[in-house]
Amino acid sequence: MNPMDHNTHFVSILDNDFYKITMQCAVVKMFPSNRVRYQFINRGKHEFPKGFAGALRQAVDDMAKLKLTPAEKNYLQITCPYLDLPYIDFLAGYRYDPTEVDIEQDGTDLKVSVTGLWYRTILWEVPLLSLISEIYYKMTGDARESDEEIVRKTLQKSKKFSDLGVPFAEFGTRRRHSYAVHHLVMDTLVHARPSTFIGSSNVHMAMEYGVKPIGTHAHEWFMFHAAEFGFKMANALSLEHWVDVYRGDLGVALSDTYTSEVFFQQFDKKFAKLFDGVRHDSGDPIEFAERTIKHYQENGINPLFKYIIFSDGLNPEKVAEITAATQGKIGISFGIGTNLTNDVGLTPMNIVMKLTGVLGINNEWTPTVKLSDEKNKYTGDPKMIELAKTFLKIND
Repeated sequence: MNPMDHNTHFVSILDNDFYKITMQCAVVKMFPSNRVRYQFINRGKHEFPKGFAGALRQAVDDMAKLKLTPAEKNYLQITCPYLDLPYIDFLAGYRYDPTEVDIEQDGTDLKVSVTGLWYRTILWEVPLLSLISEIYYKMTGDARESDEEIVRKTLQKSKKFSDLGVPFAEFGTRRRHSYAVHHLVMDTLVHARPSTFIGSSNVHMAMEYGVKPIGTHAHEWFMFHAAEFGFKMANALSLEHWVDVYRGDLGVALSDTYTSEVFFQQFDKKFAKLFDGVRHDSGDPIEFAERTIKHYQENGINPLFKYIIFSDGLNPEKVAEITAATQGKIGISFGIGTNLTNDVGLTPMNIVMKLTGVLGINNEWTPTVKLSDEKNKYTGDPKMIELAKTFLKIND
């Protein structure tokens, strides 16, 4: 299919971030009966045009038609041997259930929530955000820059990263301008020479362009563990369970769900040796790198044998700054999101979707919270945030 003919409908069940697939595999195995809730958060206070909810509903209903093709199944088996065969068979039988998604519009305000079994609902977040973004630009009617200009800018960025000598991946599915622009950017990155481009977080794009799918787990993995097992146990149990499922594969630990300070207290020598590296997603990246290097050294580990994936709101200038401060001290690579897939002359949307509740065995919802290294990125019930800060001894 020509991506330029694309009409705000998904063409592949793998058009999703890889960490959703890897987490779904772990959830199917470890938490098959847990129910959860996700909520759309309009951080950028965007105003949605009349009829938006109806257009989104139609696109969501169409998702039910998607299924894993034999070629995609074969791709996962060959490319991702750590995804076990029962899971891949499960995915082949999986269909999106649009009744799990609730969509409401009140004036210009949009409310979207997803409720259901975690192993089923986990795949909704990224496609929903992509659809909201694409439909928004379509309905507001603002023209994007030409394909030629997008290609020129993408090549310029690729050259800058290549000149810096740093590996980088494309992480921009959730807030892409559109499927067509995503394709254009991927095509440009794959054919750029010289290049340090190493892969995509999007499994469909990785398969289409023959690059590596990249991802491990997201904040929701830790947020679920906190709601289910308690804040103090969240980091250690999340990592332990990840190791139980993947036995050393997919070894990048996300560090900032309950502040990186608390994370490093539990990221002991065992985990520091077992995991290949950590991902930075909030707070000062250079301070974080220094903290990480020190942590490895304190545990008798050479930081040059480990690496950090930086993935927080990056652009070429930030990448250059981080590289200058960290290169040669620890392995580094970069996941560039919106700056690659939505740098089209329009304001990128600032939208997220978060796990907001876990249904406990008492049949009551436990609200989830995230306490990242930036206070303005704290999400969740205010009472629960205070409780988490008390338990984890976090002082603002």
